[in-house]
Amino acid sequence: MSTNEKVLFVDDEKHIRIANRQTLELAGFDVQCFSNAEQILPMLSLEWPGVVVCDIRMPGMDGLTLLDKARSIDRDLPVILITGHGDISMAVNAIRDGAYDFIEKPYAPDRLVETVRRAMDKRSLTLENRNLKTELEAQSVPGPRIFGRTPAMQRIRATIAQISDTNADVLLLGETGTGKELVARSLHEHSSRRNNNFVAVNCGAVPESLIESELFGHEAGAFTGAKDRRIGKFEHANGGTLFLDEIESMPPAVQVRLLRVLQEHEVERIGSNKLINLDIRVIAAAKVDLRPLTRRGGFREDLYYRLNVVVIEIPPLRERREDIPLLFHHFLLVASARYQREAPAPGADTIQTLLGYDWPGNVRELRNMAERYVLLGESCGYSLEHLMHGSADDGAITITLPEQVECFEKSLIEQALDSCNGSIKATMESLGVPRKTLYDKMRKYGLDKINYKQ
Repeated sequence: MSTNEKVLFVDDEKHIRIANRQTLELAGFDVQCFSNAEQILPMLSLEWPGVVVCDIRMPGMDGLTLLDKARSIDRDLPVILITGHGDISMAVNAIRDGAYDFIEKPYAPDRLVETVRRAMDKRSLTLENRNLKTELEAQSVPGPRIFGRTPAMQRIRATIAQISDTNADVLLLGETGTGKELVARSLHEHSSRRNNNFVAVNCGAVPESLIESELFGHEAGAFTGAKDRRIGKFEHANGGTLFLDEIESMPPAVQVRLLRVLQEHEVERIGSNKLINLDIRVIAAAKVDLRPLTRRGGFREDLYYRLNVVVIEIPPLRERREDIPLLFHHFLLVASARYQREAPAPGADTIQTLLGYDWPGNVRELRNMAERYVLLGESCGYSLEHLMHGSADDGAITITLPEQVECFEKSLIEQALDSCNGSIKATMESLGVPRKTLYDKMRKYGLDKINYKQ
């Protein structure tokens, strides 16, 4: 793994470039040397994670001109100027104009390294603050966000990005509380249908006697009690997305009508002979595997294969424990804002407790726990463990102590990498471990710093 701390060193004298490159590389920097300033301008950008060191007096573009052009690209980019004795006043003026610092010739190697390191820390902080601002702005944008860095959640986000703006029907599989509706809303919000209705129907919550009317609508007088015309959910979702949750609960007779709607893209209200054209996308969700149901006759096989165009399986929380600290922290912030209470920062013991629980209610249960922790936590004298065991006794700890330790260690490294924007140096300092130890741990847990760059 190469360092993320880049230095562009510009001097027209070759022996100076060679000597200073060796000095900076021995200090752990990734150094590129150039004989003229024009060469480095295409490399600079608002996201470039490094420092420029440049001699003031050079043929062609001099250091002061480079400073001016670099600041036009990014006014916060650190530029260190190397000066001769006669250039001191010029360098002082340059600092007033935005240069980070100047180094007077002749200078000791330690002086160069110290100045570059301070400038690099400033650059890292600048980029971190920009990334934080971008993240906060992204969080304020309407629409669902799917959290998680585990491979399964990364695959889900990649799949959503790949298929969101298509008309393909989607089948979501996952236990109760895993976030099936969140995924469905994400598919809708990232599609061209986002400005039209997202209509959610829980098939298991609608009485069997009403579900046909609920989905397909009815005309006045179609049956006893039908006093007025009713627009069904299919019509209401026209132009948008219809989300059918717990589709395994749909009665067989309704499954037949649903299959026809999916095939013909037409709906007929109960009591009407008029077909209504539909432009909708159907996303269905089930909390059980539908294949055994089809074999037992509990779910129509033709409907299953019609829905089975794209399948997204959402893992239970116990199978992605590394995401628990990130999710819990997010839910704490949300609950804090909702209830106007200060969010208690979860300590190591709290994270350990969270990781050791099986979460039978999945993400929904974790979210509710975060809300209870904000409302009734340490300020009321309740520990997280008390709140957990007081609310659910069936989520017993089932992973071994070594597994808990590894999961906790991995989550701490992930959080540090995330907060340090993938910087190995900053992560080392945050965790207080040597570089080799950090690399070994990252290799053990399959972590790549690239995944944590904002």
